[in-house]
Amino acid sequence: MHLIIRTLLLLVTARRRPALGIWDSSSLPLRVLPTDIDIAMHVNNGMYFSLMDLGRFELMVRAGVWDVFRRKGWSPVVSAETIAFRKSLTLGQRYNIETRIIGFDDRAIYFEQRMVSDGEIYARAYIATRLVSAQGPVANEEIFTATGQQPPADLVLPEWLHEWRENNALPSTRRPAPHRWVR
Repeated sequence: MHLIIRTLLLLVTARRRPALGIWDSSSLPLRVLPTDIDIAMHVNNGMYFSLMDLGRFELMVRAGVWDVFRRKGWSPVVSAETIAFRKSLTLGQRYNIETRIIGFDDRAIYFEQRMVSDGEIYARAYIATRLVSAQGPVANEEIFTATGQQPPADLVLPEWLHEWRENNALPSTRRPAPHRWVR
């Protein structure tokens, strides 16, 4: 909930920025706000993922696919994500969230996102996403057809990302996932 106002504002303002294709990279300029930081006075590690949501929404709006998703009742969800930190973003600092789709497989569309300030990467994340409807997950081919944005022929998901998602996946919601620690 803490980013709902920023998200709603972004959904409006992104429409005023130049259009992009969904396979293009987007760059969202932001500044570290007091609500983004923790007791150490830098962006909280969990906040990076919330802020990166803004970057993905911005790309979807500018690429014209957000309205298609909403009309069809499709909602984006994250199925897996990983991040590496290099430097801390601090209160008041200007930075950009750089976002691009780097590939897909039969279960997910993968984004690479970077927090960049003064030309330097502060953090980098890889996010596996899906679209879901009331009937369940939406197939990638259905997404590409509905948006009219077929993937470029040279877009190949790095094998390590596919393996990462497979190795970290939890069972489907149709299968049990009992909690027990294994040594």
